[in-house]
Parts: sequence; structure tokens; C-alpha cells
Amino acid sequence: MTWFDFVGALAGALTTVSFVPQVVKTWRSGSAEDLSLFMFVLFSAGLLLWLVYGIALRSLPIILANGITLVLALSIVLLKIRHALRRRNPDGVRDPY
Repeated sequence: MTWFDFVGALAGALTTVSFVPQVVKTWRSGSAEDLSLFMFVLFSAGLLLWLVYGIALRSLPIILANGITLVLALSIVLLKIRHALRRRNPDGVRDPY
């Protein structure tokens, strides 16, 4: 591993780990109200493109960092959507029609 590979891996690890507290907080609090869905969708699209780029380069640090961060960011998107749907139907009862 070269010095630059180490720097890339460290940068990827730090940016990836930075999402974990937000995912945990959103999951535990049951609220994603203050999070911007549009920002997370755009961010996820960017991560997907970085992942494709990393695969094209066969760069493991880029692939791992962006792949894991994409999963975390999409989990926030899904939690945001889930919480929005629950706010619309707080009883959790599905409309049969």
C-alpha cells in the first residue's frame, strides 16, 4: 500500500464513519424531520457515480468508502421516507383502498 492509498483509505473511512451517528440517531429518535431528503438523494447519486468511478479504476479505497457510505446514505433516505409516511398515517393502519 502506497502513502496515497493509505491517505485515500483513511479519508474514505473517516467520511464513511461520519454517517453512522446520523443513521443511529435517526433510527432511535424515530424522526428525520430536520433532514433534507433532496440533499440526501443528490448525495446518494453522487456516491453512486463515485462508486462507478472507483470500479472503473479498480480502486479499492474508492469502492469501499463510497459503497458503504452509499448504503448509509440510502438508509437515511429510506428512514426519512418511512417517517414521512408514518406522519401521514400515524395510526399505522393501512387504507384497504
